Amino acid sequence: KKETREAAIGGMEIKQDWSDHALWWEQKQRWLLRTAWTLEKYGIHADAKLVFMPQHKPLRLGLPNGITLRLRVCFSNPVFQTVMGICRMLNIRHPEELSLLRPMEEKKKKKDKNLAPEIYDLTEVPLSSVSRPCLYNGMPAHFADSPEMEAIYKMLSVTQPPPAPEVIAKQYRPASVVDKAHINGRWLDSSRCLLQQGIQENDKLWLRFKYYSTYDMDPKYDAVRLTQLYEQARWAILLEDIDCTEEEMMLFGALQYHISKVAQSEPQIMSNNPAMDDLDSALQSLEVKMEGEGSSASDLLENMTAPELTDYLKIFRPKRLTLKGYKQYWFKFQDTSISYFKSKEESIGEPIQMINLKGCEVAPDVNVAAQKFLIRLLIPAPEGMNEVYLRCENEQQYAQWMAGCRLASKGKTLADSSFQSEIQSIRSFLAMQKTNSSSSSANASEESINTHSLVSPRYHKKYKPKQLTPRILDAYQNVAQLSLTDALMRFLQIWQALPDFGLSYVVVRFKGSRKDEVLGIAPNRLIRIDLSVGDVVKTWRYNNMKQWNVNWDIRQMAIEFEGNVNIAFSCVTADCKIVHEFIGGYIFMSTRSREKSETLNEELFHKLTGGHEAL
Repeated sequence: KKETREAAIGGMEIKQDWSDHALWWEQKQRWLLRTAWTLEKYGIHADAKLVFMPQHKPLRLGLPNGITLRLRVCFSNPVFQTVMGICRMLNIRHPEELSLLRPMEEKKKKKDKNLAPEIYDLTEVPLSSVSRPCLYNGMPAHFADSPEMEAIYKMLSVTQPPPAPEVIAKQYRPASVVDKAHINGRWLDSSRCLLQQGIQENDKLWLRFKYYSTYDMDPKYDAVRLTQLYEQARWAILLEDIDCTEEEMMLFGALQYHISKVAQSEPQIMSNNPAMDDLDSALQSLEVKMEGEGSSASDLLENMTAPELTDYLKIFRPKRLTLKGYKQYWFKFQDTSISYFKSKEESIGEPIQMINLKGCEVAPDVNVAAQKFLIRLLIPAPEGMNEVYLRCENEQQYAQWMAGCRLASKGKTLADSSFQSEIQSIRSFLAMQKTNSSSSSANASEESINTHSLVSPRYHKKYKPKQLTPRILDAYQNVAQLSLTDALMRFLQIWQALPDFGLSYVVVRFKGSRKDEVLGIAPNRLIRIDLSVGDVVKTWRYNNMKQWNVNWDIRQMAIEFEGNVNIAFSCVTADCKIVHEFIGGYIFMSTRSREKSETLNEELFHKLTGGHEAL
């Protein structure tokens, strides 16, 4: 029985709160949390070593923005619940997207002995079981207690200034896809508690976004979540965790510069008025309702006959060891399919091929300066995915066809009301990449930028700062008018549009193969990469997956897809539980919907990710 008791020790009366204490069984590595059970029922004999200790202990937590917090976390619940508690304290919604991982070992130099990072202490913050913390002036009440606590919350919710070039150079940078795979072996198991995984009091862990399927991001409520996701994306680009073109790097640099500039000058308005929020949502739903009611008969008739998109485009099907280039055909876009013909005149007859885009992957491959406008399509097929490139001649053609492909991949036709806004959004993205040399050269002398703080070390070697300044200022002209929130959202949109976005790598050995290969795990698919050539050999989508199993004895995963496609592999750089959790986690993320967004189905998460150790 646990309660607050007074203990008389050496004549002194000490008041001690035992309510958070529980027994830990060392040999079996488990907590005895069922207080109604007897020791006999647990199977405990006289030789068992039991430790009576608190369930909540201090932990050092490294955040994506580089800040280290010291806070009390639960060592007895599964890590999934521990992360929920941390996110509740820090005011981060949708904690299912984040997890904890062991940090990389830092190489310490003798000179750096006195440069220990500052740790901000939150161990006095009371632990709350409420799903959403009570907000005061836009921040959780416990951060509004003192100016010091308010300053810590500002560090969490406001972007950090660009890091010094030497700080970037010191950080670990993965040199290959195998290096990236090693990092994913560090994730903690969500179904087991910290103590079961060897984590002790005051150890350091990293809190990171693990699943790249950000859901329901609302800057009004997600100040900390948005800032930390931006910081994780920014460091992924600076440390070359994700590849991007030189042009994209200049745009990322310009956005970082703009975000830093605006964050320092723009006061952070933190307001939270529930009555105003209710009014906002009521007006929004009324607007949607009126939009639906306001359709005239002619509008409805127009929507019934879906528009067609036709033009000459070039197509290329990349296959290994082929040197054949792009061929021009007459393309016709109808409903959610693309058909192509030898010429416009032959378009009355049968097409050479009809490609159904529903459920396909659409990725841009654009370089405005070089007038390169490519649309990368990954078309679902029984044996994996077929890759197709479409080459457009100009921006206008690219914007229309890209918008059509994006809508078709979601099962929408060109008649959909979002077609024009999609075109507009693509055009504004292209406009950002255009250079404006006349105005930037005039501003170059006025603006002093440490450009090596804004780009990855590869460009430190390639260009001097004075060569980078005009290029970053060129890109800056196109984003200078954005508000802080819009700039953050735009940075994340461009990051999410990169071809390799959302891929977490693991080195695996496929059944029947004698060599190691890389498995890329994305929010909606798995990819197989041949290490000898670095090419994607196969792609499998989750929505074609019938079932997946883990043989825990031999640590092997087996997955069955539609069309009698079966794959099996063992994991080399990570435990197969980590891969199992990634796949189950992404399937769980896809089940979330607005109606249920406030309640997190924890039981379903454990069912999909827990394996034989599921609670």
